[in-house]
Amino acid sequence: MLIQEVSRAKLITKWGHFIIVGFDELYNHQNHIAIIYGIENITTDTVILTRIHSECLTGDVFFSLRCDCRLQLQCSLHLITKEKCGILIYHRQEGRNIGLLNKIKAYAYQDEGLDTVMANHKLGFNTDERNFVICAEILKILGIYNIKLLTNNFNKVHSLQKSGINIVCRIPLIIQPNKYNYKYLYTKKHKMGHIL
Repeated sequence: MLIQEVSRAKLITKWGHFIIVGFDELYNHQNHIAIIYGIENITTDTVILTRIHSECLTGDVFFSLRCDCRLQLQCSLHLITKEKCGILIYHRQEGRNIGLLNKIKAYAYQDEGLDTVMANHKLGFNTDERNFVICAEILKILGIYNIKLLTNNFNKVHSLQKSGINIVCRIPLIIQPNKYNYKYLYTKKHKMGHIL
């Protein structure tokens, strides 16, 4: 076991009433959360609409237009409540798991003309340092083994499948680009294999 549940509570949002569940990684004490909507009576055969949303302080909190993260987060919560059943895992691996300060350094390289992949490489990181096995463990702790995954990223699909989660279908999560994030989205598509 890589992670354990610590606590859960009610979370009332503009989209609806959720249950928020806190998790702690056992080896490094990194925290993650799951926001659950309407899945009180699930069985292991139930197919759950699922979004794994990687932490993005600049986008999620400060409304940055450099990425599509905040709009993906909002769209996911809307779709989950519309479905009347679903889960969003807030995956606390900022900047594809290079950390907030390194993400700001990567932004500085992007200001000089590098794309997001080139900036990560210049800092000595892989294109994507995230570990989605943790997310599979969270799903299993919650008794979820069959999901409809909201994602454009096939790395998430493959990682969850290898970890024993059945992806019944992949649902695209396409956000209209703007003039500030067009290059970022272009790089995600052409260098990272995202389906956009």
